[in-house]
Amino acid sequence: ATAIRIGHPQSWDKAWKVKEESKGWFDECTDEEILAAQKLLAEKEGVFCEPASATSLAGAIKDIQAGKIPEGSKIVCTLTGHGLKDPDTAIKQSTRPLITIEATLDKVKAAILDNMN
Repeated sequence: ATAIRIGHPQSWDKAWKVKEESKGWFDECTDEEILAAQKLLAEKEGVFCEPASATSLAGAIKDIQAGKIPEGSKIVCTLTGHGLKDPDTAIKQSTRPLITIEATLDKVKAAILDNMN
């Protein structure tokens, strides 16, 4: 996720303080884990977010599977970036061929309805 792959994160001092106060932790996720979370959000929740936003869910899934987050815990994953900030990544993940249509309402409706399966 290129949006979070930077050397000096913004508000690092605030993030560190909240981590300490909440007795939380920082972890890392692979690009594959992040993209799987992005796809899961789109398929199961209808939420199209950019990969950097999907990192919160990817981390939660990873930490639940590792037993770091106890069963029954309440978890909030914040998603702030829309998927249209990085559409190329989503297109590359798609298993369906890219379709090209005329930019008319009828053609868009037909394309959506024809591909809803």
